[in-house]
Amino acid sequence: MGQAKIYYDSDADLGVLNNKKIVFLGFGNQGSAQAQNLRDSGIPNDQILIANRVDSYAETAKAKGFHVEHDFATAAKVADVLFILIPDQVQPRVFNEQFSPKMKSNATIVVASGYNVFFNLLKFQPGQDVVMVAPRMIGSSVRSLHEKGRGFPCFVSVEQNGTGKGLDGALALSRAIGATKQGAIASSVREETAMDLFAEQALWPNIIMMFREAFNVLKDAGCSDEALCYEMWMSKEPAEIFERAADDGFVAQLKHHSTVSQYGQLSGSLKLGGEAMREHFKDILYNQILNGKFCKAFSQIEDDLDNEGDTNPLNELYRRSEEMELVKAEKRVKARLAGLL
Repeated sequence: MGQAKIYYDSDADLGVLNNKKIVFLGFGNQGSAQAQNLRDSGIPNDQILIANRVDSYAETAKAKGFHVEHDFATAAKVADVLFILIPDQVQPRVFNEQFSPKMKSNATIVVASGYNVFFNLLKFQPGQDVVMVAPRMIGSSVRSLHEKGRGFPCFVSVEQNGTGKGLDGALALSRAIGATKQGAIASSVREETAMDLFAEQALWPNIIMMFREAFNVLKDAGCSDEALCYEMWMSKEPAEIFERAADDGFVAQLKHHSTVSQYGQLSGSLKLGGEAMREHFKDILYNQILNGKFCKAFSQIEDDLDNEGDTNPLNELYRRSEEMELVKAEKRVKARLAGLL
C-alpha cells in the first residue's frame, strides 16, 4: 500500500448528522472526550445520549450535562449512530446481546478499535453502516487538543456500507469529534488491528526484554541500582527522545544528542542486520495475530480477567514480571528516594 488518503474538514459535511440521535456506549476516557467534542462542534445536546450502567462514569456524564440512559435496550432502539467505546473484551457480550437485536436496520455503528470487527466478533445487520473512527491518542489528549483548536491523528474507514453512504457518515463523525482538523487517515480494521497488536505483542515485548537484559548485564558489571534506573528510564530521557522523534524525525532527533552518542547509535544500529528479528516479527504478525491465534486464546481467558487474585491470568503475569531484577531494583530505589520523587 502506498500513501494513504487523508481527509480534512473540507471533505466532511456535518449536515449528514442533522436530526440523528447519537448514542455513546461508555463514558470513559474516549467516550467522555468524543462526546464533549461532538457537542462543541454544534451537535445539539438533545441529540446526544450516553448509554452507561449505573456507576461513577454515568454520574460524570450527568454532571457534564449529558442525557444518560441506563437501559441499553432503550438506547439501542433510538440510536441512529452508536459509538462503541467500552473495552474490547466486553464489547461482543454487551453489543451482541443488548444492542444488536434492538437497533435500527440502517443505523451507523462506530468503533474506535478494529479488533472485534476484524475478527468478526460483533453481529451487524446487513443494512447497517459499520465504520471505524479511531483517534491515535488517549482520551484526555483528544479533548485537550480539541479545546485548543487543534486536531489529533485519527484513522477512519468504512467496513460495511449498508446504506451506501457509510463514508459520508464516517467523515462527518470524524469532523464532529475534531479528527479532520489535523487530518483523518484512511485505514482499515485490518491495518489498525495488525499495527496495534503487533506493537503490543512484538515490538514492546522485545523492548522490555532488551531493557531487562541490558539491566542485568550492567548490574553484573558493577553498576548501582540508582545509576541504572535513572540512566535507563527514571530520568524520563527515553520519553524526551520519543517526543523529539515525533517532532523532528525518528533519526533526525539524534542531532540533539552529543557527537559521541550520535556516532555510537548510528554506527551500532547500522551494524545490526536485523534478519532474525524480522523473521521473528513476521512470525508473530502472520502466525499469531492475523491468523486469529491470539484472538482465540484471549477469548478463552476473557472471563477470568474479572477474577481477583491468582486466578486472574493478568495478575499472574504481573506476579511473574515482578521477579525481574529490574523491577526489584526499581522498588528498592523508589523506597530509598520516596521523599524526593
